[in-house]
Amino acid sequence: MQRPMKKLFIKTYGCQMNVYDSDRMVDALAPSGYEATTDIDEADLVLLNTCHIREKAAEKVYSELGRLRIMREKKEQAGGNMMIGIAGCVAQAEGEEIVRRAPVVDLVFGPQSYHRLPDLVEKAQKSKVVETDFPAEDKFEHLPKPTKAVTISRGLTSFLTVQEGCDKFCSFCVVPYTRGAEVSRPVAQVLSEAQAFVDAGVKEITLLGQNVNAYHGAKADGESASLAELLYALSEIKGLDRLRYTTSHPRDMGEDLIQAHKDLDMLMPYLHLPVQSGSDKILKSMNRQHTAKEYMDLLGRIREARPDISLSGDFIVGFPGETEEDFEATLQLVRDVKYAQAYSFKYSTRPGTPGATMDDQVPEDVKAERLQRLQDLLNKQQQDFNATCIGMTLPVLFEKTGRDPGQIVGRSPYLQPVQVDADVSHIGTIHQVAVDSVGKFSLYGKIVTK
Repeated sequence: MQRPMKKLFIKTYGCQMNVYDSDRMVDALAPSGYEATTDIDEADLVLLNTCHIREKAAEKVYSELGRLRIMREKKEQAGGNMMIGIAGCVAQAEGEEIVRRAPVVDLVFGPQSYHRLPDLVEKAQKSKVVETDFPAEDKFEHLPKPTKAVTISRGLTSFLTVQEGCDKFCSFCVVPYTRGAEVSRPVAQVLSEAQAFVDAGVKEITLLGQNVNAYHGAKADGESASLAELLYALSEIKGLDRLRYTTSHPRDMGEDLIQAHKDLDMLMPYLHLPVQSGSDKILKSMNRQHTAKEYMDLLGRIREARPDISLSGDFIVGFPGETEEDFEATLQLVRDVKYAQAYSFKYSTRPGTPGATMDDQVPEDVKAERLQRLQDLLNKQQQDFNATCIGMTLPVLFEKTGRDPGQIVGRSPYLQPVQVDADVSHIGTIHQVAVDSVGKFSLYGKIVTK
C-alpha cells in the first residue's frame, strides 16, 4: 500500500533567487515523500524562506512564527503535527537566536544548505537543528532534478541561479555576510539545467545571481567563462526563445556583455542595472566604487549597442550623510536616464554592515519625504515609457489566461504584462501584438495575424 504524501508549504520572501531556492527545496524533499501545497492548514512541514535585505526583516519572521505557533497548537490538539523551519538569509544571520526567541521552530538552515534538507528534517524530528555553516560541497550537484511535469507546472518562464554571493561589500548590504563570497556554477552544469527546463517546455530563462554579471563559471578546458560567453552558449539551445539576467553591478558590465546585447536577439532588451544614488559623495560612502558619470557613460555604450534597450534600477534614499543636494543629484540622474521601471527604498540599517555605525543618520521623516518625491518621478517615467508603446508591435510570450473570460496574458520584451482577447491555444507561443492602449502597469492590444 502506497504511503500518503506529506504536505510541504513554503512561504517565500524577497528576491527571485529565493523563488528559485524554494523550488529547489521542493525538489530536494520530493524523494522523502513531500508534496508542495498552497494550503498551509494541511501542511506537515512549513518552511519560511526569508530575506534579510530590508528593515525589520527578522521581526516580520517572528511575527509570522507567532501565527504559526497558534496553528500548530490547534493541529496538535486535533491529533496532527506540523514541523516549522526557517530558511534563507534571516536564518543565516540569526542562527541560534531564532530558536531561542521562537522555541516553536524545529529547524534553521542557511541558503547554502538546502541540498541537505532531507537529512536535516529527519534530524529535526528528534531535536532542534541549526545549520548555518557554508558546506564545502557544491549544493547544486547534490540536488535531485525535478520531473518535466513539475518543471512546466511552475510556468513557461524559469529562474536559473548561475552565481551566488558578492565580493563588493557595499556598506549598506548584508549579502556578503549571508550569502558568502562570489561563487559561479560550471558552464556545463548551467547548460544541463537549462536544457532540462527547455525539454519540459520552458520558453524563457532568467539567469540569477546576487551579482550575476560577475559570473566566472568553469569551462570544460578549466578556463573561466564570462556571463557573455554563457549567454552565447545558452542561445544555442533549440526551443529556448528568450534570455534575461539579473541583478547586475555596473563595475562588472564588460564590453563582451554589451556586445552580447547587440548580437543576441533572444537576449531581451531590458536591463536591471542598480546605481543606488546619483551623488558621488554618497556612492563613495556606499563603497559602490563607481561615479555617477561612469554609470551614465556605461549606459551610453549599452544604448549604442542596443538602441531599443530599456533600463531598470535600484535606489536607496536617505543613506547616512545624504543632504538635499545629494538627493537632488539622484533625481537629476533619474531624469537623465529615463527608467522604464525602478525600485526605490528608504535606507535601513542592517546590523553588521558599515552603514549601521555611520554618523549623520538621516531622520525617518526626511527619508519618507524624499522617497515619495523619487517614487513620484519613477512612477511618472514608467507611465511615460508604457505610453510610448502605444502604436508599437511587440513580440509577446503568452503565459496564462487573464481575469476576464476570453482573455490571455503574456509578457513583452520589457517585462510588461500584455493582455489580449484571444484563444487559450496561443498560450505557450510568441505572437506579435499591436499595442493600442495602456493601463496603470499593463499593455493592451490585438494579436497581429499574418
